[in-house]
Parts: sequence; structure tokens; C-alpha cells
Amino acid sequence: MLISFYSIFYKIVLKNIFFQFDPELIHDLIVKIGETQGKISFVKKILKSRLSRDSSQLKQKIAGIEFRNPIGLAAGFDYNGELTQILPALDFGFQTVGTITNHPYEGNPKPRLGRLPKSRSLMVNKGFKNKGAAWIARKLAGQTFEIPLGISIGKTNIKQRETQKSAIEDILSSFCTFEDSNIKSSYYELNVSCPNLFGNISFYPPKNLSELLTEVDKLKLKKPVFIKMPINETDKQIEDMLDIIVRHKIAGVIFGNLQKDRKDSSLDSSEVAKWKMGNFSGLPTKKRSNELISFAYKKYGNKLVIIGCGGIFNTGDAYQKIKLGASLLQLITGLIYEGPLLVAKINSELPKLLKKDGFKYISEAIGTDIL
Repeated sequence: MLISFYSIFYKIVLKNIFFQFDPELIHDLIVKIGETQGKISFVKKILKSRLSRDSSQLKQKIAGIEFRNPIGLAAGFDYNGELTQILPALDFGFQTVGTITNHPYEGNPKPRLGRLPKSRSLMVNKGFKNKGAAWIARKLAGQTFEIPLGISIGKTNIKQRETQKSAIEDILSSFCTFEDSNIKSSYYELNVSCPNLFGNISFYPPKNLSELLTEVDKLKLKKPVFIKMPINETDKQIEDMLDIIVRHKIAGVIFGNLQKDRKDSSLDSSEVAKWKMGNFSGLPTKKRSNELISFAYKKYGNKLVIIGCGGIFNTGDAYQKIKLGASLLQLITGLIYEGPLLVAKINSELPKLLKKDGFKYISEAIGTDIL
């Protein structure tokens, strides 16, 4: 009841206020508020007492990691690891920091964020904005985390021409920085699918992807790695990538990243026309994300963990991805449109859907729509 009240208050009052201001300004403000609240124990205690649902039905052990529920914050929101202490109080089950690069990057030229309310989407053009691996490693070192923390790593976004070899070396340097630190993180994400980067380096071709993952294998990383996948490639291209991935020490894949197709039927053309650069999150990613979750689960579900990301605005959206084959879920855009209590709302409602379908645990529901 309390969650529903505050969710309505957010959508009717707060969202309308926030949407009057520059989205990047609001993003930075929210992150700063979240970081500050994460340092105040009684604030976290109050939030946790009202929002947290410690349900045995939602717990899973995946890739050796204990998850108290399946809902995580995707890479692309907490660029520099500033929200790690407040998110557990909002009932997140895990979170990813970044995407982080070897060298700091101030972000692509503005605008870097835009809202498309009719499309239930955000224009995203940040290009891996972050303070760099060394800075973030120092910030996170020595901290403790209530929920599994993931480090998303990608290649530094530079305008200078680079080679496949130099891009791989850049990525490996970031992995080494975090491996050599004493950060109590649980997993890595390797982001090879950001469409907002300079240069012509691509890890989609099987040969390029194989070269990258061969070098990552050599690092003998202590934590599992999940690969952030594109959604605009064909099924055959995705299958070729997955065929390479399963040959390496990769725990799973995330479907997926931003929508590049500006003519996608979920996008309002008048809203798209306002943005000359960038790509789109939220509802325009939902259909293809679901298709690829199902595709990957059918072909590789016994070899790869699948994390569903894209177009989650309510419990039904979340449950659909689970039944298509996703073991875990990530979101960002849903928080912008539905409010920060969306995660707690989903976690409170999922057990009811499980019971309705005759499942005791969430793990029993994974992939049941395509079996």
C-alpha cells in the first residue's frame, strides 16, 4: 500500500517537476542525493524497513553468487560507484557500476540525455562517461556491499584512430586495475555493445570477439564475466557471437543494449526528430530484448546465464523476461518513468505471480514460456 502511494505521488508530482529540467542535471542531482543518503544509517534503516522484501521465493545462487532477488541496476546510471550504499535499501538485488574505462572520459558532446515520454524512452549519448578505472577502484576499495556489485568494463572512448590490438589492451588494463584492487565486487560485465563510441572498432565479428575473449581468458579472472550484448544485430549475427562466447570463460550474457533503429515502431517519430545523435532505451528495446532472451535460452540456456535488460516498467514486464529465459533482470529507464520504488514494487508482486502459475521459487519459472 505504501509503495503504491509513493509510486503514484512520484508519477503525478515529482516526475512532472523533474521533467521541467535538463535530464542530465536531474540525473546528477539524484545520484548526489543517493550517495549522501547512503552515508546516513538511519535513512537506510527506515527505507529498508518499509521497502525491503526478504523473500525466499526470489533468492537464487547464480555463477556462485547469492542474489536475494532478481532485480538489478544496469550499467549506465551509476557511472562512478556513488550509489552502492543506498541501493540495497531500495530493495535492489544487485547493481552494476560503470561502464568504466581505462582512461577517464568526460562524456560525448551534449546533449547526452534526453526524454521521449510518448515513446517511454530516453535518448542516451554518454559514450562511457566515467572517471576512469584507477579513480573508481580507489573509491570502491575497502567498502563493503550488501548486494552483489558488478564492474562494467569497456574500451576508452577516444577520437583518435585506434587498432583492434590497442582497444583490447585498453580493456585488459581496466580488468587488471580491478583485479589488483581489494574491491569486494562479485562479477564483471564486458560491454562490447555501446553504440555511442567514436572509431570503427567492433567486437561483433566472430574473429574480433574471439581475439578479445582469448586475451580476457589469459587474465584468469577471479570473478565471473557477463557480456553486454547488442539488440540490433540479426539472429544469425547474435548466434555467431554466442558460438564464440560459449567457447570461453564467460558466465553469461545480457540482452541487451540500446535501440539504434530510429524507425522502430515503438518510437514516436516527432520525438526522435528532436535528437540528431544518440540511441534509445526503454520501451523501444523491449521487443527485441525479449526475442533475444528467448533465442539465447533455447540454444544456449544450459551453457550461459541470461540477464534480461530493456523495457521493464512493471512486474508483468519483469516476469515475462523471466519466463522467456532470463535468470536475472536489469533496468534503468523504468525508474525514470515509474519512480525509484519500482524495484520494491516488482519484488513484492513477483511472488503472487509465481503462486498463480504454481511455482514456489523464481528459478522454477525461468524459460517456462518457451519449453
